[in-house]
Amino acid sequence: MTLLIFIIVLAVLVLAHEWGHFIAARKSGLTVEEFGFGFPPRILAIKKGETTYSINLLPLGGFVKILGEDGGETSNPKSFASKSAGIRALITVSGVAMNFLLAVVILIAGFSIGLPQALDDETAAIAKNIQIQVVAVSAGSPAEQAGLSLGDAIVKAMAPKPPLAAGVPVEGLGTFGETAEIKDISDLQRFVKKYAGKEILMEVKRGKRLSEIKITPRVSPPEGDGPLGVALAKTGIVSYPIYKSVWLGIKSSFILTWEITKGFAGLVKNLVIRGEVPQEISGPVGIAVLTGQAASLGFIYLLNLVALISLNLAVLNLAPFPALDGGRLLFLGIEKIKGGKVNPKIENWIHSAGLALLLLLAILITWRDILKFKLF
Repeated sequence: MTLLIFIIVLAVLVLAHEWGHFIAARKSGLTVEEFGFGFPPRILAIKKGETTYSINLLPLGGFVKILGEDGGETSNPKSFASKSAGIRALITVSGVAMNFLLAVVILIAGFSIGLPQALDDETAAIAKNIQIQVVAVSAGSPAEQAGLSLGDAIVKAMAPKPPLAAGVPVEGLGTFGETAEIKDISDLQRFVKKYAGKEILMEVKRGKRLSEIKITPRVSPPEGDGPLGVALAKTGIVSYPIYKSVWLGIKSSFILTWEITKGFAGLVKNLVIRGEVPQEISGPVGIAVLTGQAASLGFIYLLNLVALISLNLAVLNLAPFPALDGGRLLFLGIEKIKGGKVNPKIENWIHSAGLALLLLLAILITWRDILKFKLF
């Protein structure tokens, strides 16, 4: 089921991106030779007019093949190469625009239906399903060892009874003593501090399922990590009228895009300076796992994740790296500056080399995800 949901999510994101390129090319009077979902080998193809619509074996992306995008047929008015740099830039950036627009539409719908969000005094008054949720789990922490996951809601905490004195009857006594209903983050913090170093039981809600886990809070945790090794947030489902949802959807999309851009810049800096791929990066396998986790929490969480991934794809594709949309825009900028086109053979070779590097990076990240999520 996780794999099926992931493929559906990926199809929505890829088709939205490629549809942007497709519609911009068609509106510019160009011939689109193929609109493909997935990468070859081809499984199914239908030709309608000038365009072949195909489904391919590897469902990890898609493509739109436009006549003359390799620099050929410059004299043909339906060729990509025959158009001005401005029109070619518009077609190139249209996929990113569609990913951004998709996120905006999803977030508008989400705010109208009701999205989970961290609460403040104002939103807490109108929120439903208020709970204390796990928003991050530190590697190697008691929380990770106990099986706590992102999105888990902590309902209550229970401590073991102290040892009974000799001669005290034990009939009717339960296994656990003090019980705390977790209504606020401070409730759990006080409880955990009191029973640091002792095994406690926590009732956790994951999606619609309640379960109990045993965990031992650390007495001397690493600085900034806490006894359990989790970050918590008080969350709830908050819905807004449609007029306000439109504004919040647009505003949130721009804020998230800016935060994602800063995050990518930091990851690239870390990659260049330290020569390592940061642990925060995930490939298709990691995204599939996150998709499954979001789906288990509920449809609205999955919707939120799709919007976030769509914005990530928009930012990533605008990076000035060969084979990405941003790399192609970079070459168009060079063309405008020098007053003439870059040699198509050189440009195509650079994009091919960039694609090979991206595929190699994807393979390395995928292998690391397999080890990280212990899939085998």
